[in-house]
Order: sequence, then structure tokens, then C-alpha cells
Amino acid sequence: MSFTSKNQFVFEQNGCTLYIKREDELHPTVSGNKFRKLKYNLLQARALGHDTLLTFGGAYSNHIAATAAAGKLEGFKTVGVIRGEELGRDLKKTLAQNPTLAFAHSCGMEFHFVTRTDYKEKDELRFRESVKKTFNNPFIIPEGGTNALAIKGCEEILTIEDSQFDYISCPIGTAGTISGIINSAGKHQKVLGFPALKGDWVRDEVAQYVDSEQWEIIADYHCGGYAKVNRELITFINDFKDAYGIPLDPVYTGKMLFGLSDLMNRGYFPENSRILAIHTGGLQGISGMNTRLAKKGLPLIQ
Repeated sequence: MSFTSKNQFVFEQNGCTLYIKREDELHPTVSGNKFRKLKYNLLQARALGHDTLLTFGGAYSNHIAATAAAGKLEGFKTVGVIRGEELGRDLKKTLAQNPTLAFAHSCGMEFHFVTRTDYKEKDELRFRESVKKTFNNPFIIPEGGTNALAIKGCEEILTIEDSQFDYISCPIGTAGTISGIINSAGKHQKVLGFPALKGDWVRDEVAQYVDSEQWEIIADYHCGGYAKVNRELITFINDFKDAYGIPLDPVYTGKMLFGLSDLMNRGYFPENSRILAIHTGGLQGISGMNTRLAKKGLPLIQ
């Protein structure tokens, strides 16, 4: 897999300019940071002679969908260990109601549904040995895809032309993407991370992968936690697409751009700052989110 992304000018505000690196356009199904994270994992799996990839995720996981698609493209069998044993009781019904799992299934992914209690033990040796035995020694990729190989891939997000920017911004899930960006950012650049989850754990997670201190975690825009949204965020996402033609996912990139816009309005950035926001993809999750929004009587993401 080999693709490139482009930078798109968005707007100027309070003397600062905002660009977006369109990682979401890398590939129709293996896009954004998921392509970056999987690239070297797949190369390693092939080098070690594995024919099966096994990974973990929730029912609407971008990583599950991307791993299934990448496996199909590169000739690997794929297995998804999915949180929620109840989802496997009527697979036909689950696939009819869940576009993420339906897509992964269409790419040939085999599912292994486990209870939420067992899922919490997915990183334990006992659990890993069990799935290795069950699925004939697959190449295991962690939940969210973050490991040393993933960070190596994310270090390739920034290019020489990106040295013109003063700030680099990206959303945070498992901290792999921001860690790779920090490692490749210039000494004159500051990296801003916007977590999609609540909690201070992310600072320690990032710190174990990087040496630079030119980064900051901005934890004020998660809207209540992972996959939590509100009417204000949905309105922002829809207005942003209408104004600039750029779709945003509600879990990661939408929250980051919402936060950046607010910070620019409040004068957080020095005048004439040039800001580059990384669009990490995740657009496949919009359909599933809209199903949930409809049930709550909230506006849908366009």
C-alpha cells in the first residue's frame, strides 16, 4: 500500500491560517491514520510468514474496518475480536444493523465475539495464547493499531513541505498517531493533541513514545468522552462541510476542528500562526453514529 495526501487551505481567522492535511483521502477504505498504522504491521506480518491478521475493537471501530479492508487488499485473512458477546448471537441481524461490521464482513473478516469482561483481558498472555491457538498463529495487531510499527508509519504523515507550519494538530485515540507526528515534527513546531476520550492517561501514554517536549494535550473538547456527541458538535460538523466541502467524523477529527476553531476565536494562537490539522479519516463511522443520533432525536451528520 502506498498513497499520498495533500494539504488544503481552509480559512484565515484572527490573523492565523488553517490548513488540513487530507489523510482521509489516502484510500477509499484504508484511509487516514489507519493506513499509516497498518503499513509496517502488514509488511512485518508478511516478512514473518503469517497469512492471517488478528486484531481487536468495538462494534463501530474504524480500526476493525480498516484492517479488514487492508487484509483483503494485501491477501491476508483477517480476524476481528469484537467486544460484546451478544452481537454474535444473531450475526445476520447484527450485520443488518451495523454498517461497520457489515463492511468488515464483506471484506472477508471472521469475527470472534467476546464478553466485555473477557475483552478487558485481551492484552493478557493467557488471552493472547488462546486466540493464537484458535486461529492458527495469526499476526496480532493491538486495539486501535498502536505499536512501534504503527508509530513508525505515523512518522511519515508529515513531509518536507509541512515544515512551513508553526502548529501541527491531530486527534488522539490510542496515542500512536500523535506520537509519530511529534517524532517527525521540526524543532520550531508545536504539536497539539485533542483526545477523543476523557482522562489524563493520554499524557503518560504519549510520553513513553517520544523524546521531544514540543507538544501539548488539549483535553477540553471531547464532548463527554469517546463517541459522545452533542448538538453543538453536530451543527459545527455540518456547517464545516457546507462551508469548506470537507466531511468530518464525529469521534475524532470533528472534535479536533471544533476545538481548533474555538481556540482561534479566543486568540490562543499568536498572530500570523500557520496551523496544520491532520484529518485522520474515520468517515465510515458516520453511518453508525447517525443511527444512534436518530434514536435520540438529534440532528444527523450530513
